[in-house]
Amino acid sequence: MHTKRIASGYGKKPKWVVTPRGPHRKEESISLLMVVRDILKYADNAREARRIINKGMILVDKKPRKDPRYGVGLMDVIEIPKTGEYFRVLPGKKRHVIKKINEKESNIKPCKIIDKRLVKKGRIQLNLHDGGNILVDDNKYKPGDTVILELPDRKIKDWIKFERGNVAMIVRGRHSGDTGKIDEIFPGSAIHKSLTTMGDLQTLTEYIFVIGRDKPMIET
Repeated sequence: MHTKRIASGYGKKPKWVVTPRGPHRKEESISLLMVVRDILKYADNAREARRIINKGMILVDKKPRKDPRYGVGLMDVIEIPKTGEYFRVLPGKKRHVIKKINEKESNIKPCKIIDKRLVKKGRIQLNLHDGGNILVDDNKYKPGDTVILELPDRKIKDWIKFERGNVAMIVRGRHSGDTGKIDEIFPGSAIHKSLTTMGDLQTLTEYIFVIGRDKPMIET
């Protein structure tokens, strides 16, 4: 259930890291217990953190999450009604970071379309990076595009194409967390994966997450 972490520095007590579970991949998520105790510092220990979470005092994408092991991941919105604070999970150089945002921005969530498929009655299912999916009737959406969802209903408010000139964020690899305008998209082949350039940076296209047109639609 738990994984022991060696405390940095001497003379510090080791902490216990709770292995996350939920819609995001385990290696790309952070448990709510760690968010409350280690990042936001709302609790001195795991027991206090569990009490806060079990009481439903932490919202993820506008919904109370009472499981301390629930894993938050990329673009999730964390809300603490009691303090009136809002945060978004963003990519960092070594791991995801929790960035404070304003109330207005807490109402939207960018989601990258991973793939899509035809389902019953001719509708189209968009499968999103956060493990969720949405049914649409329009075939205009493509994998790599981003849909801006309204929370908590997860209705599509806006749509940003994955194309040259739009603003994107690199969410994996050594340039994780960097943002810029897409300059060039090089198609992949049987031998090489698709690459995308943003200014002086070049990375795998699968690491690109579109977040705006002329400017980002979220704080970065």
